[in-house]
Amino acid sequence: MHLPSRRAGVRLTLLYGTLFVASGAVLLALTYLLVARFPGDRLLVDGADPGAGVGRSGGGLPGAQTAARSGDVIGRLQEQAVSQHADQLRQVLVQSGVALAVMLAVSAVLGRLVARRALRPLRAMTGTIRRISAYTLHERLAVQGPADELKEFADTVDRLLGRLEAALDSHRRFVADAAHELRTPLTLGHALLEETLVDRDATAETFRANSERLLALSERQARLLESLLALAGSHRGLAQREALDLAAVVEWALHVSRPEIERRGLRVETVIGPAPVLGDQALVQRLVSGLVDNAVGHNAPGGRVEIATGDRDGRAVVSVANTGDRVAPEQVDRLFEPIRWTGRTGGDGHPGLGLSILHAIALAHDAVISARARPEGGLVVEVTFPRWS
Repeated sequence: MHLPSRRAGVRLTLLYGTLFVASGAVLLALTYLLVARFPGDRLLVDGADPGAGVGRSGGGLPGAQTAARSGDVIGRLQEQAVSQHADQLRQVLVQSGVALAVMLAVSAVLGRLVARRALRPLRAMTGTIRRISAYTLHERLAVQGPADELKEFADTVDRLLGRLEAALDSHRRFVADAAHELRTPLTLGHALLEETLVDRDATAETFRANSERLLALSERQARLLESLLALAGSHRGLAQREALDLAAVVEWALHVSRPEIERRGLRVETVIGPAPVLGDQALVQRLVSGLVDNAVGHNAPGGRVEIATGDRDGRAVVSVANTGDRVAPEQVDRLFEPIRWTGRTGGDGHPGLGLSILHAIALAHDAVISARARPEGGLVVEVTFPRWS
């Protein structure tokens, strides 16, 4: 947030000062117009009675002369009144100009005071935001006061800081867990190589066995790195979208997983219906194959995998359920965190990323992924996509 308070203060000072001066000018103009509209030649005439001398004279020439003299006096008085009224208007105009000049100075001072008071909360919020860093994201503006625009702005910034803090904490946990997950196969590989070099009686079979174990560790690490790259790529959004059918993607994923399904003796039950979506084919395939791999890899021997695709309330849905160990309800939400799967971290050969990759891919497609534990054991994971037609 960058708020040049001095420039904003000058602009507000000019705005408030202009409003004050304009209001004073309008008030003085109205006063001048009201004074100017008052007829100055009626100041004395309204109180005079031109025929009064005629009534007292009783008729004849003296009365006429008196009336003539009275008319001359009244005329001179009217001229004098008009002249005085003009002088008064000039004085009012001059005094109004002086008052307006004084008002201009007063308006500048008042405008500056009002501007400083209006910008004081923003300066306080700006100072707090500048002090907040990656190590102090827990701080908040916590503005108290009436629910006005400034309070709403401060609350919005606080919510943004909360989201940033949660994202940074998640990133830190992910980096730490990923580092631990990557360090494990490296440590095992180093131990195998050291064991082979130290053993003076090692035979070709020993070397071959250790090499096979190293190859398995290398493949596991490659899968983990691939998963991490997919997770990072899905957060950047989709570069391209194309029309897909989840039914076809499910059939492809089952074909790929068929050897592992047969090796574990699992039974697959499918209810496949059309479910057209718009998305990235490689990421959608990874999403569906991840659902199937999790259902197969975390299943009970001789268990069951249930897969369904179709349309529900105008959205395309794919659902994958499996039998297996019971999952505590409080652990279900943690399944979407990186390097999590009911307390296991890839010890069975699967990358220990849980459902975080699938969650990220779903978000990139504006889809919603959810999981729930089955009372008899196992898990049901469902993804709903915006339907495309």
